[in-house]
Amino acid sequence: MNLQILKTKIKRREIDTVLVVFPDVFGRLVGKRMTAQHFLDHVAKAGTHGCNYLLTLNMEMEPLNGFKLANWEQGFGDFELRPDLGTLRLLPWQPGAAMVLCDLHHHGGKLVEEAPRAVLRRQLERLASQGLTCAIASELEFFLFNNTYAAAFASKYTGLTPSSDYRIDYHTMQPARDEAIFRSLRNWMEEADVPVESSKGEWGKGQHEVNFVYSEPLAMADRHLVFKQGTKEIAAQQGKAVTFMSKIDAAEVGSSCHIHLSIWRGARNLFWDPRAKSHVSRFTHHAGESVKRETASGGPSKLFRQ
Repeated sequence: MNLQILKTKIKRREIDTVLVVFPDVFGRLVGKRMTAQHFLDHVAKAGTHGCNYLLTLNMEMEPLNGFKLANWEQGFGDFELRPDLGTLRLLPWQPGAAMVLCDLHHHGGKLVEEAPRAVLRRQLERLASQGLTCAIASELEFFLFNNTYAAAFASKYTGLTPSSDYRIDYHTMQPARDEAIFRSLRNWMEEADVPVESSKGEWGKGQHEVNFVYSEPLAMADRHLVFKQGTKEIAAQQGKAVTFMSKIDAAEVGSSCHIHLSIWRGARNLFWDPRAKSHVSRFTHHAGESVKRETASGGPSKLFRQ
C-alpha cells in the first residue's frame, strides 16, 4: 500500500487509525495509534515523537542503567519517529487499521544508530559497497495454546494446554482444529504485505511453523515484526495464546527461526557453483569460516568489514 491508496481508504472511511511504530531491542512493536486524518495532515510529512528510553528498557519496561543513549542522569527525552512510507500496510485483523514502521532520529536529524532497523541497514550498506545483495527467507516456529493470554498470565504460564494432543509434525488432521486461525493467518498476512508460502504442524504438541516468501533482509525483518504481533492478536481473538519463545519447557522441543540466505552479485548466486561436486561454492565455505572465526573472536566478519 502506498500513501495515495491510504488517502483513498481514509476518504472512504475504510481506515480510521494508523499505527505508527518501531521495533525495540526485543523485537516488540512500540509506538502510537494515530487518527487517520492527523496522520495524513501531520505525521506522514513531519513524523511524531517517542521517549528515548524505549531502547534502554528490560522486558518489564524498567529503564536500565549504563546507557549513554538515554539515562536518568541526563533526563529522558524524545526520538523523532519518521515514517518509512514504503512500509505502509493494512492490518486486516484490526478493523479500520493500517500500520507504518518508522526510523528513529535525534533532534537535529541524526539517525539513531542503535535502533534495530538502523543496525540492519548498516550491514546491507556494507554488502552494497562490495557490489553484493542478499536474498533471505525464513521459517518461524511457535506454540499455540488453548488458553487465553489472561489465563496464562494468571497461572504464571504453568499448566498450559497445547492445541494438539500429540506431536503433529506434517500432520493435517489435528491442525485442522485450528484452521480458522491458520487460514486467517495465511490470507490476512498476504493483505498485510507479509506473503506466506505455507503453514504446517511441527514436532511439538501444539507447535506450528509458517514459511515466508523470499525477500531482501530489511523487508523480511519488518515482516517478522508484523507477523509475530499479528499472530498473537489473531490467536487472542479466538481465545488462544501463542508464544515464539525458543524454549518454553525443558521437557519439550524448542522453537526455531530457520534462515535461508544467499549472497548475490547481480544475477549470480555466489553460494552456488554448478561445477563443484556438491554445488557449494568456495565463497560459501570462505564466508562460513570467516563468520565462525570472527564470531569466536568477538569481532565483525572480515567479509563485511569496511
